[in-house]
Amino acid sequence: MRLERYPDRDLMMLKLADTLTSELAKCLTLHPWASLAVPGGTTPGPIFDSLCDAPLDWARIHVMLSDERWVPESSERSNTRLLKERLLTGRASEARYIPLVTEDATPEEGIPKLLPALAEEMPISVLLLGMGADMHTASIFPGADNLEAALAPDAPALIAMRAPGATEPRVTLPAAVLAAAMSIHVVITGEDKLVALERARALPPKEAPIAVVLKSAIVHWAK
Repeated sequence: MRLERYPDRDLMMLKLADTLTSELAKCLTLHPWASLAVPGGTTPGPIFDSLCDAPLDWARIHVMLSDERWVPESSERSNTRLLKERLLTGRASEARYIPLVTEDATPEEGIPKLLPALAEEMPISVLLLGMGADMHTASIFPGADNLEAALAPDAPALIAMRAPGATEPRVTLPAAVLAAAMSIHVVITGEDKLVALERARALPPKEAPIAVVLKSAIVHWAK
């Protein structure tokens, strides 16, 4: 793990957008397309605001979420909605979006329909993750119902997840998919998450799911 510290959040978000742009551009020189997986939530929003107008051949970039709440896109809780409003706009509107949700009532009904498209995107070219103070990443939560399945080395590319701290059912890319990404970045803010990160380095993935990617990750932190 490499830890990059920044003097403030605004600078971190700008620098990280530049880093992701550079890595995607490099990938496109070597491959016909590049895949970019990103988190939902409010933290990465400023990164998306900069990245969406990056001078990239966006038509050759495939964008997906690392996890999603099983809610309609019209919901304010939808990460897909956030992504379309803040990343898949401007130049990035030409990107191909790989969905993690269907109109089915439950993740268990919808996941089989999503797996074929996801399989074509593996391994992920560039992965951006967040981390909660409980050391979860994507929607791999300590104590979740399908935690063991999400940590299994032979897990399918998408796992249904329900956890005490999660209001809705969710779907998540499993540990094996996250760890296999060609480039891994984790963005965190605040002293509490820095403390949690240090704890996670000494804990097994079952207690600290973020641990599955730390060996290969660059962690970006600002107060």
